[in-house]
Amino acid sequence: MKFIIPFVCLITSSFARADLSPKLAEYLNQRQAEFDQIDDSRRIVLEPLAKALAQGLQGDKDTIDVTFVCTHNSRRSHMSQLWMKAAAESLRLPLTTWSGGTESTAMNPRAVASLRRAGFDITQTTKNNNPIYHVSMGTDTPTQTCFSKPWSSPPNPTRNFFAVMVCNDADQKCPTVPGAIDRFAIPFVDPKISDGTEAESATYDERCAQIAREFLWVAHKAKELLSR
Repeated sequence: MKFIIPFVCLITSSFARADLSPKLAEYLNQRQAEFDQIDDSRRIVLEPLAKALAQGLQGDKDTIDVTFVCTHNSRRSHMSQLWMKAAAESLRLPLTTWSGGTESTAMNPRAVASLRRAGFDITQTTKNNNPIYHVSMGTDTPTQTCFSKPWSSPPNPTRNFFAVMVCNDADQKCPTVPGAIDRFAIPFVDPKISDGTEAESATYDERCAQIAREFLWVAHKAKELLSR
């Protein structure tokens, strides 16, 4: 009970930020209500990142850099970058999030559509094989820039960052990440398996919700550890 009460109080006060868009804030509230869907085995995977973030935020740094990596920097890594940043903004945690791949392709339009349905305001600013997207979460929140790139390419940090591998392939290809303070494996099933099927939108939305829920839980856990 001593653990639950302060954690609940922290959660219920966390989404008072008026500068998050109403749709995005409501989506985060819905994911927060689903924390009981994260089972113990998954929490064991997520908790080391929360502890590392809490430890890093106890220092005198202005921000902590977190880079999310999947094979093509097309779907899961971009979703992770944006949801971790949205969670950090909602809880006022000074995190800067990035994403990259073991190779570059393009941010998948199905992932873009799913993120838009969740509440992100996404504008495509270039028209080429690897478009650049500007992503807004609301008023007075930093704009995120998304496009596919190798994890070590600009503008991503090359030193003093946390690396989070969000697919098994990237986890296997990058057993070490040069320049990273620490490395974490938090894999998600690729929604690509549904491409071209009737289940496509539902599958992307399900993965989007899972990623939002789990990195929101990580942010809450880090905040709770900081408050001890």
